Amino acid sequence: MSYLSYCLHPSCPQPQNKNNGKFCQTCGAKLLLKERYRAIKPIGQGGFGRTFLAVDEDKPSKPRCVIKQFYPQAQGTSTVQKAVELFNQEAMRLDELGKHPQIPELLAYFTQDDRQYLVQEFIDGQNLGEELAAKGAFNEMQIRQLLNNLLSVLQFCHARQVIHRDIKPENIIRRRFPLEGEENQHKRDLFLVDFGASKIVTHTALNRTGTSIGSPEYVAPEQMRGQAIFASDIYSLGATSVRLLTERSPFDLYDINNATWVWQHYVKNPVSEELSGILNKMLQTIPAQRYQTTDEVLKDLNKKSSVATSISLPAKPIVTSPPATPTSTLTHSHNPIEKELEEMRTTFLGSHKSANNKTTRSPQPSANQPAPNSKIDEELEELRAKYLDNNNSPDI
Repeated sequence: MSYLSYCLHPSCPQPQNKNNGKFCQTCGAKLLLKERYRAIKPIGQGGFGRTFLAVDEDKPSKPRCVIKQFYPQAQGTSTVQKAVELFNQEAMRLDELGKHPQIPELLAYFTQDDRQYLVQEFIDGQNLGEELAAKGAFNEMQIRQLLNNLLSVLQFCHARQVIHRDIKPENIIRRRFPLEGEENQHKRDLFLVDFGASKIVTHTALNRTGTSIGSPEYVAPEQMRGQAIFASDIYSLGATSVRLLTERSPFDLYDINNATWVWQHYVKNPVSEELSGILNKMLQTIPAQRYQTTDEVLKDLNKKSSVATSISLPAKPIVTSPPATPTSTLTHSHNPIEKELEEMRTTFLGSHKSANNKTTRSPQPSANQPAPNSKIDEELEELRAKYLDNNNSPDI
């Protein structure tokens, strides 16, 4: 199979080659990196380098891969030094983390013609920024899938003391074609990419102010001050979620005057109070009030729905004056449902005594008709049996 080749020499005037030779037809530079990786076309460019779609010609199937070329365009020794550090950092992180099924694998890292290169696994798909533009706002189910997907990846990273520091829709790619035979494909179709800004956490680094790195819209306040922590990634994932729910920049979703998030006003699809609460806690500006670990978020996200405590009884129960000494079959308990049932009974049957403190007599029921208060007790007992375990189950 033949491919067009793209020359990687930064100053080549005509980098596109119409053949798959070994040397550029325009400038004569080598077209193959390490005699095996051939760039096909550019797919990205930033201040510190360029990214290319490529093929690995050393393998029979000629699989696609990604070449990252370190090519800083900024001037100044300190800036270039920082760029070198970030590039080397990305290679180290990928080498360590790339074995996770949702992080691109590092295939090679080397220097050629005095330029540094990183070759990594190619993920065929759209990033979530592109998906948002093409398909519109996400709904609650999609956000829950996103959170479950990415929180488990962050769990893996944080366990290895790595903070990503640049989570945003553009750095999350949904793989277009899941691998054959892969179980739970929909749960593992999102990839976290671009570990160039990631940072290894050390005990000294946690208390030291460093360089602020990341995309401002999604960066936690403490990270803006150069003090990124694990919870900073949780904040960025929360900001990413509200962006996908609203199609608006997180900057537009925060009311600076009142220091509060207002993203709920802009959602395109309904969001439950439960998910709203989780996202708001992920987005707390004070780190101590935010989720501290991915485990905490996952626990709340996947908490079993509790039984609703608002239980409705027949609209118009027929109740006569209560007997002098009503007895309840309901036991006293700190359980909220037990408590509510007791309150219902009081509402429907009244207090033990009337307002003038005199005992009120109720008409004698016929033999074939149960006393009204007994009927209410029976209905309440049925509700109790329905919503509570009779074997001393724990409070819901």
